[in-house]
Amino acid sequence: MLIVFSGLPGVGKTTLSRALASRCSAVYLRIDAIEQAIRNADVLAADVGPAGYAVAQALAENNLSIGRIVVADCVNPVAASRAGWLAAADMSQSPIYNIEVVCSDIAEHRRRVEARVADIPGHVVPSWGAVQRQDYAPWAEERLVVDTATLTPDEALARIERYIGR
Repeated sequence: MLIVFSGLPGVGKTTLSRALASRCSAVYLRIDAIEQAIRNADVLAADVGPAGYAVAQALAENNLSIGRIVVADCVNPVAASRAGWLAAADMSQSPIYNIEVVCSDIAEHRRRVEARVADIPGHVVPSWGAVQRQDYAPWAEERLVVDTATLTPDEALARIERYIGR
């Protein structure tokens, strides 16, 4: 199965997706790490753009095709990125579970964003202003919405595990 965690920076995606990947012994694909590796390789003249998603989706498809559970951690802000995950699941004939992580408490979300420290060498975490300006399209796809302002990480993980049938 493919489990895709989506949402703005600072809402708790990485905390939840890492914990779930560990519990499921899943392949863990973090877009921030992939994009930073592409930047570090110094092979692109321009911004990374959709390259990180393309790499992650190819890796997801390959791992799904050999029966692995894959957990993806990404902002996943637009229809094109969401369609790419669906295509990876379809190509490997795997179910996909979309989880949108939100933080409904704006003050708490801002506090988290402003307190973040990069845990990937070279990665620059976005400012609160950048998060507010993020192009994040409304969802049309089925998904579970998890609000980290109202749930502890353990409560959120329990809800996610029920959603994916584990």
